[in-house]
Amino acid sequence: MRNIVFILAGGIGSRVGENTPKQLLPLADGRTVLEHAIDAFEQAPFTTEIALVMHPDWLQEAQMIISQNAWTKVRKLIPGGQERWESSWNAISAYLNEDKTDPDTFYWFHDAARPFVSQEIIERVGNALKTHWAVAVAVPVTDTLYQVQKDEVADIKDRKQFMRAQTPQAFHYAVIGTAYMRAIEKKNIQATDDVGILMTYNPEVSVHIVEGEESNRKITYLTDLQ
Repeated sequence: MRNIVFILAGGIGSRVGENTPKQLLPLADGRTVLEHAIDAFEQAPFTTEIALVMHPDWLQEAQMIISQNAWTKVRKLIPGGQERWESSWNAISAYLNEDKTDPDTFYWFHDAARPFVSQEIIERVGNALKTHWAVAVAVPVTDTLYQVQKDEVADIKDRKQFMRAQTPQAFHYAVIGTAYMRAIEKKNIQATDDVGILMTYNPEVSVHIVEGEESNRKITYLTDLQ
């Protein structure tokens, strides 16, 4: 089984409020958010190869970080797109032709802004890929969910029916490749993650869920770095 992990760092993290993208900001130990995210998959036995998808304006900084680390699985640095789906498509496009000769290949998509992903989560995803073509990570919703209309509560949803999405998300290369090619043809892409692309454009493939962890949080605001 060939597991290629795309670390998606194409955003600029405007909500953090810094001039530097959040993935390049340091955590408490002085190492960047991006380094922690890559470290997790560098250490994971399931990982065959890592490709970093970086905002085009920060490719030089990303290359410097790669050069400064002793990673052996980081093989490609790919320019990201304006939208998340464009970054994922750029990553897929960089591999799709060569993977037609290797049918046992899976693409993993992980947000660089989730630097605390555990080895246990990675192992759960890797094991699930042995029997499923698409795997997502999620955690249960614990808060009450309001459906709101015009700043008023319109309905209260049954939280047992909802989960909060995390990454990594992983797919057989042909399954997600087909979904993205269909999406490109249709244009006007609205999905916010790769599972959304699959469910919209390749809905005949079911997505298996494995349990995430609250610690696998996403860095969104400056306080999240603390």
